[in-house]
Amino acid sequence: MSESSITPDVPRHPAGLPLDSPPRDVPRTPRSKGEPRFPDGPQPDPAGSHFERRIRSFQPRRSRVTQGQADALQRLWPKWGLDIDGQRVLDLKELFGADLPVVLEIGFGMGEATARMAAEDPGTGILAVDVHTPGQGNLLNLADRGGLTNIRVGNGDAIILLREMLSPDSLDGLRVYFPDPWPKKRHHKRRLIQPEFLTLAASRLRPGALVHCATDWEPYAEVMLEVLTAHPAFENTRPDGGFAPRPDSRPLTRFEAQGVDKGHVVNDLLFRRVPLSADSADS
Repeated sequence: MSESSITPDVPRHPAGLPLDSPPRDVPRTPRSKGEPRFPDGPQPDPAGSHFERRIRSFQPRRSRVTQGQADALQRLWPKWGLDIDGQRVLDLKELFGADLPVVLEIGFGMGEATARMAAEDPGTGILAVDVHTPGQGNLLNLADRGGLTNIRVGNGDAIILLREMLSPDSLDGLRVYFPDPWPKKRHHKRRLIQPEFLTLAASRLRPGALVHCATDWEPYAEVMLEVLTAHPAFENTRPDGGFAPRPDSRPLTRFEAQGVDKGHVVNDLLFRRVPLSADSADS
């Protein structure tokens, strides 16, 4: 989820969490080839060459890292961050230090909405995954300043996380807000919400878990609705089988509000994981 940059005249996050200000670039110090920029922080390519090359739904973006974000990455990554290397299966109880229901959020941008959702629902753990280093640092910073202990930040490919690092039925929800719509027809194969992805996600979601997607790209919204409706592991929570109103649990971000002001239509989709006959046989 992409967010516009924070302007200097906005001193605080809408949830009351202080933003990282003023933004200052972190001076780049000389380092040898292959040396990570943040030695104790997220690695550039945590999965490396351990897994097959495939079409990815994301493209890492390069942008400046502020001093506050860099400090958060150095201080808090060992405590609240994890690299998605595909080399181990996560114990979510151990990861969160408590027996919390855990939802996976794929793509959190600068983390403002994630921080607000965590603050408003401290009884739910949020495993938030992205590849954008400034956003990772900003979310850690917001969590630290807001005293939010129910957020963990994952760095890397969410497909590898789901396939290699999460146990069956380990998640209580999935959130995909404003994924890259890949609008050009030749790039549609890069879109995240596809039947194969939903089958993988369903294997990690408990029956009854909620899948919540949102997009401001109407053609992609129609495809999401079609693909989710056709998948046997999910059912629409809307009796009419259509889009859902934005629930209060999903904050309206400034990025989204700006799009609405420009005439963009935002569509939410709320689907529930349903048990299949194979699920019952395995239990």
